Amino acid sequence: METIEVLDPFTGYDIFKLACPSRRVLDRIADRWTALVLFALQDGTLRFSELRRRIEGVSQKMLTQTLRGLERDGLVTRQVFATVPVTVEYSLTPLGASLSSTIQGIRTWAYTHIDEMDAARDAYDSGAGAKA
Repeated sequence: METIEVLDPFTGYDIFKLACPSRRVLDRIADRWTALVLFALQDGTLRFSELRRRIEGVSQKMLTQTLRGLERDGLVTRQVFATVPVTVEYSLTPLGASLSSTIQGIRTWAYTHIDEMDAARDAYDSGAGAKA
């Protein structure tokens, strides 16, 4: 079978190639907590503790790692205030806001189709596909 090379006409990147730099973007987006942090910051700046309360289930360690990665990738800014205790606030950069609005479509799709996915999962689990 012949392999078809899929090049983006604007960039020349091939997302199917291991070395393609666009995979770093997919890795960031596919991170478990990235979308939730971006969505939480859509409405404005939040302190670390506010983010942690808003995103149920995220540990302090994972939120810290996610925020560091987002800051490193230029999607979030971190501002430290010399208070006692120290106050740290996070905001979306313009790049982060553009990604957040882009992945908003996935959020909308999820809200629209979750019932269909749950029904398919129930059918599969009840034996329709679990025997394969």
